[in-house]
Formats: sequence, C-alpha cells, structure tokens
Amino acid sequence: MTIDDTRTIDLVSSADSAVEADSSAAVCLFRSLADPARIAILRHLARGEHRVVELTAHLGLAQSTTSAHLACLRDCGLVSARAVGRSSVYSLAVREELMDLLGAAERLLAVTGDAVTLCPTSGFDATGRG
Repeated sequence: MTIDDTRTIDLVSSADSAVEADSSAAVCLFRSLADPARIAILRHLARGEHRVVELTAHLGLAQSTTSAHLACLRDCGLVSARAVGRSSVYSLAVREELMDLLGAAERLLAVTGDAVTLCPTSGFDATGRG
C-alpha cells in the first residue's frame, strides 16, 4: 500500500464518519415517526391540544405508553407541553413543518404504493410491526 492509498482510505473514512454524524439527527427523527402510535398522536395533536388522558382515550393505549410516546416526540422537538393546573397539555411544536413532512410522506406513499409497505428490507409490515 502506498502513501497515496493510505491517504485515500483516511479520506474515505473521514467522509463516512461525517455522513454518519450528519445523518444521525435525521435517523432519530425518522425513528420517532416510525411508530404507528406516535403517528396517531401527531394526527390527534394536529387537530389541537390534548392532555394525556384524552390521547389515551382516543388511542386505547395505557397512560404510561402514551406518556412514553409523548416523551419521545418531545425529545425530538416535535411536541411541546405546557402546564395547566396539575396536568400538561400537549401540542405540535413545529406544526407547519411537520404537516409539510407528513404531506410529503403521503404524496410519496401515493406514488410508490405498496412498494414502501411491502419492502422486504424494511423489516416491517404495513402495521409497523417487525
């Protein structure tokens, strides 16, 4: 191996590391959107503010499960909470951008049809379960 070969390998490794670092936020964002319950929560919050108890009733999930999903969405900056008395009211933190993203996803799904749903490499079926 020559010095030039070693430099090329170092440059490629550096580029790969930069790509991984640059894409890690996008990976976290899309993972937060990869759960059917979290998408349902976002859809409900698109209609307006909700308390955990209301989301729990709408979704048929346990309070702890709903709270965990809300924490994930809040950690990703998609949902915000404000205190009202002894409870919290949740809303979309970046409504316009999120609606744009979900709209783009719907358009992409309309174009690709079942190709995305049935993708053998995704590891998930149409319900989002592996």
